[in-house]
Amino acid sequence: MAEMEDIQPLRGLEAAEIAQDSAGLARLIRETRRTRGWTLEETAKRAGIGRSTLSKIENDQTRAGFDIIRRLTEALDLQTPQLFVQSKSREIAGRRDVTRKDHGEMRKTETYEHELLCTEITSKSMLPYLSRIRARDMSQFGEWVRHRGEEFMYVLEGDVELHTEHYRPLRLGTGDSVYYDASMGHCCVSVSEEDALVLWVSQDM
Repeated sequence: MAEMEDIQPLRGLEAAEIAQDSAGLARLIRETRRTRGWTLEETAKRAGIGRSTLSKIENDQTRAGFDIIRRLTEALDLQTPQLFVQSKSREIAGRRDVTRKDHGEMRKTETYEHELLCTEITSKSMLPYLSRIRARDMSQFGEWVRHRGEEFMYVLEGDVELHTEHYRPLRLGTGDSVYYDASMGHCCVSVSEEDALVLWVSQDM
């Protein structure tokens, strides 16, 4: 029953308002699933949602709630929180969200440990998050991380090395920052004795 409450059918003006966002989300989920060679049934089971729900999401017939998007992100093993970035925010004035220290949404992968910040506002073009960089070698990624938009990174603790497909590796220390095109393949590794900590801000275009 909770699953049914977390999705809403798209109707009339509301559908028109978020069509661009939901269409991009549907395409990303569908393409990622197919790239991994998974069926609808297998992917839905991994995400803990119904097959019909996943089918409707992929065909842009429902609006997925935050919890379902999070489950799909984890199930599809996406290396970045790109599913949480909507292509355009709604024209709503006066929104505000706050995240207290150590109270963000946690997501762990083999290479990063993300803490998503200010997650109550789900329709937004900018996503801030803290990341503990666990990776020490590029071979741990398997393939480049890439997604739409631009990205800003600020090193809070330790030293990192940013690898991108068009530039030589860039070494950054505490207090250094970099801004880059996120559609360019990129990966970040820690070159410190301890895991490095960075603040990332992803912006969809």
